[in-house]
Amino acid sequence: MDHEALYERILRKVDQQAYLPWFDSTDAETQRATTALAALLGAQPFDAVRARALAQELHDRGEIDRVVLLSTLHAIAAHPDVADYEEAARRVAEQEQAALALGGPRLQEHLASVERHRGVLAFLQGHYDLALDYFSRAFERERSAGNLSNVLATLLRLGDQQEAIDLYRQVAGRLPRPLVNRLDHLIGLDPDLAALRPEIRS
Repeated sequence: MDHEALYERILRKVDQQAYLPWFDSTDAETQRATTALAALLGAQPFDAVRARALAQELHDRGEIDRVVLLSTLHAIAAHPDVADYEEAARRVAEQEQAALALGGPRLQEHLASVERHRGVLAFLQGHYDLALDYFSRAFERERSAGNLSNVLATLLRLGDQQEAIDLYRQVAGRLPRPLVNRLDHLIGLDPDLAALRPEIRS
């Protein structure tokens, strides 16, 4: 992949949209509904059966929509303790169709989630260049710290540490402070981003 072209795509999007608010944009109601679900997804040992049941229950009660349900089912299937990549890929395809059927003002955010999930599948199977392309598309659709952190983590996994540092420095100087703060928080937590930690202390 042409990394210079990737940087240009990301930085052009940053510059063109600098006047808009920048948020990690899952709506507050969905965040509240999925708090327990997020805890289950991060728990060890991981209980996939319980996580699936809770996701379905939240959907049945109308607390999450079908797009979020399918996104969650993808995350469960892609979890390292499950690693059912065929199931995860099916869920991504279903999620894309559900997002298109739903449409509305959150369509780009929902499609960013689809791109992100495809990037996760590529990343987990060692196709890092492909993952980088998907994660870059996700960032172009939804300019969130999470999507940008995936781009940076993939560059690091490819061995392109200086490229990751350069990209971080460039976007950190152009993005609104709240988004950079969120990105820095993720860098502090994610071992895949550890090489960037000296940058957030500088």
